[in-house]
Amino acid sequence: MARDNPPNSVLGEHFDVLVVGAGISGIGAGYFLQKNCPDESYAILENRENIGGTWDLFRYPGIRSDSDMFTLGYSFKPWTDQKAIADGPSILNYLDETATEHGIHDKIRFRHKVKAASWDSETATWTVDVETGENAEPATYTCNFLFMCSGYYDYDGGYTPDWKGMADYRGTLVHPQLWPQDLDYAGKKVVVIGSGATAVTLVPAMLDGENPPEHVTMLQRTPTYMVSRPSEDRTANILRKILPAKLAYRLIRWRNVLMQQLVFGRARSKPDKVKKTLIGMVSKELGEDYDIETHFDPPYNPWEQRLCLVPDSDFFRVINEGKSSIVTDHIDRFTPNGIKLKSGEELEADIVVTATGLNLQMAGGIEIEVDGRPINFGDSFTYKAMMFADVPNFAISFGYTNASWTLRADLTCEYVTRLLNHMDKIGAEIAVPRLPKGEEIKPMPWVDFSSGYFKRAEDKLPWQGDRGVWRNLQNYPKDVKELRKAPVVDEAMEFSKARKVERASASEDEPVTAIAAE
Repeated sequence: MARDNPPNSVLGEHFDVLVVGAGISGIGAGYFLQKNCPDESYAILENRENIGGTWDLFRYPGIRSDSDMFTLGYSFKPWTDQKAIADGPSILNYLDETATEHGIHDKIRFRHKVKAASWDSETATWTVDVETGENAEPATYTCNFLFMCSGYYDYDGGYTPDWKGMADYRGTLVHPQLWPQDLDYAGKKVVVIGSGATAVTLVPAMLDGENPPEHVTMLQRTPTYMVSRPSEDRTANILRKILPAKLAYRLIRWRNVLMQQLVFGRARSKPDKVKKTLIGMVSKELGEDYDIETHFDPPYNPWEQRLCLVPDSDFFRVINEGKSSIVTDHIDRFTPNGIKLKSGEELEADIVVTATGLNLQMAGGIEIEVDGRPINFGDSFTYKAMMFADVPNFAISFGYTNASWTLRADLTCEYVTRLLNHMDKIGAEIAVPRLPKGEEIKPMPWVDFSSGYFKRAEDKLPWQGDRGVWRNLQNYPKDVKELRKAPVVDEAMEFSKARKVERASASEDEPVTAIAAE
């Protein structure tokens, strides 16, 4: 696929592959491109000034993984720290080590925010519009393949509901995504709104710090399934002492993958039994006298939303110590001194932390055109959950909702390099998935998940089909077969040379892959 600048291309650097984002996915993409496609030129465009993505952006107390590092780590770089549930700085250091070891830093263009990309079938190239530096100066790149590794949410700001009376509140209002490093909460009353991983991390981290709050209340509208797990994996640490590092890492990784698949499968097939087990585990942590039914019995089945990990039972410990409490209720409005609930109770708060989630977006929120026609991802079918019907030479890295992000990111990067190498082998310049002609593919929700950030973004998410390569499997062992071992050539993938096409007029603004969802 490597070739010179396309004829009549716009001014700007040209690469065979442009990767957008220098987080877990982007650094992984750099590794696999260098390893499997050494003749392909590539660059990584990163909006921020540092690598790491999520692990550089989030700076709230206690920031950590909610997946074990034997699966959140890369397949090619063993995780060697003692703790399997790692803090944010340790993960960031791991990513920096990976980029340094493989010379990936030199490929990254920092402060490069991708705004739009336009595909031209006549030259088989993407033209990528970028804003660079502090002054957002415009720049343009071209590439033959565009690989979006920009994560799944809007980095500019998290989600905060518009509650009544927020302007009346005289305290400090904070979202974890934009945590102020000078926030002083020593001796103060803090309310953390939310019941997900961020809230459950923040509560014990603030209380265990050098200058803890007087009390932290976790205010939740709906309970979450929680499970305690040691931050250190004893079996893994023993294996690493007696086996070579790579072999031990591979065994631990697959053990954790299969265990997770077992738990997820059982949660779907026997939800009542799994629910009883999970709630029973919490009851043992907090005692029979605690109101488990109100605060830890969700109205949905396990794994319809992500389970909330509690390392070393720290969240349960601070509740037992009386330093923290849970209130399950709905917010009526903010008041000058705190929050008034639907029940009539008022929670006093010097600081309110809105751990209320993310704003999900596809492909970094950039505008995409194919031969003059705008692409609406919300109207598109995905191919193998990583490419889009009728969108050439374009892929996204989107991890699992029911397992570690990196498991699928690794497989996606491997597949992209396999696709590029096959194109080189047959002399193709364009690879594009096509829906079958004369055959109906039924649209289905892209991810079977009921979490709020997915529900809020339903109109932005693409569709999966009801069969074949159009399914989003959300199953690592099956994806290994589909992305790593199955042939690149199949009934849906079309290969061709650059070709003349009929251009869309200015009035034609229908997306290329529009479908009518029933």
